[in-house]
Amino acid sequence: MKSIGWVGLGLIAALGAAGVAIFGSIGLEKVDSTLATTLRAIIMAAMLVAVTFLTGQLQLVWSGESNLDGRAWLFIAPARPAGAISWLAYFGALKLGLASQVAALDRLSVAFVFVLSVFILGEDHTWRGWFGLALLVAGVYLIASD
Repeated sequence: MKSIGWVGLGLIAALGAAGVAIFGSIGLEKVDSTLATTLRAIIMAAMLVAVTFLTGQLQLVWSGESNLDGRAWLFIAPARPAGAISWLAYFGALKLGLASQVAALDRLSVAFVFVLSVFILGEDHTWRGWFGLALLVAGVYLIASD
């Protein structure tokens, strides 16, 4: 994965997120959004366990050789319910709204991370970053209100 780099992986993630919006919207036409989210989680968990096993990371956990310490668990743990809430809300919104508008609103997570990274992670952003944030928020507004 390092050979692809963070930009390549980020673009793959964006393409995957687009697939979630499109396929999820189609799949939700006659299905409860909570059920669909649960099925999505089960399928994703199976895929992730398979990938973790095939890359040898699962064996490291079983043998106690992984880098999973108390601090890692402390911060991984709250990510699980945050992710579940996000998925439930996202599929609920897809059930009720247009995929393009829901996906645009979901991308406000970029804005939230940008601002929170200053206070929680101590990141510094230049005026270009803050200007980009303003453009992002304006773009989300324009797309979501279309």
